[in-house]
Amino acid sequence: MRDLAAQALLPVNTTLGAALLVLLLVAATTAAVFRLSPDGSYGRAREMCVAGLRAAVQLGAVSLVIGWVVHHTAALFAFLLLMVGVAARTAGRRITPNGSWWWAAVPIAGPVVPVVACLTLAGLLPVRGIAMIPVTGILIGGALTATVLGGRRALDELHTRNGEFEAGLALGLPERDARLEVIRPAASDALLPGLDQTRTVGLVTLPGAFVGMLLGGASPLLAGAVQLFVLIALMAVQAIAVAATVELVACGRLNRTGPE
Repeated sequence: MRDLAAQALLPVNTTLGAALLVLLLVAATTAAVFRLSPDGSYGRAREMCVAGLRAAVQLGAVSLVIGWVVHHTAALFAFLLLMVGVAARTAGRRITPNGSWWWAAVPIAGPVVPVVACLTLAGLLPVRGIAMIPVTGILIGGALTATVLGGRRALDELHTRNGEFEAGLALGLPERDARLEVIRPAASDALLPGLDQTRTVGLVTLPGAFVGMLLGGASPLLAGAVQLFVLIALMAVQAIAVAATVELVACGRLNRTGPE
């Protein structure tokens, strides 16, 4: 019954496969034609093609594995740990090419682990893969996005406004405080996507958790309550992630100096 409901929204057939291929080619071609890369090359177009192919392979593999994982608690937590590790490396390598990238694990795991633990202890999130994996995945994804945006903006701003940082040092400010004065306003913009998503939910978009529950047979009221819960938890995770990222940059833990 659920498969029939899902297929009514998006049938899985050769037409869907062709549409996905065309959309991926449109994205990559647009990035290539307009040189939407920091260095004006075709790098972003190649990244899009690779990302699309990886997504297809990874989702296929996860679809096979997740059916087994949800019935084994040890495997469930191992899978969640893998998710955090992949997110930390992805975020870290987006922020910096040097060895300090691993500090990105702090703003990702830092807010997600206690939030998920508290929700589990409160009985709101059962220790079952079918509930734990998607909710935790959404929170990890939100922390990843906030960490990448906050970290990149902070380090870019620190590089561009290095003179202001040095002026702060000349005035007697500690290095951490001098960096904070420069990076905090720019890094705070990392919260805007999450804020806009929450402010426009139901008016502009119907998020995945809401639609998924409706397809699963839940009432609109229950689906709305779950989606609200996800959005509020996501804002909390992203706020902590950005704060932690700013602090790491201010203390010099996340940086772009030294060997790659």
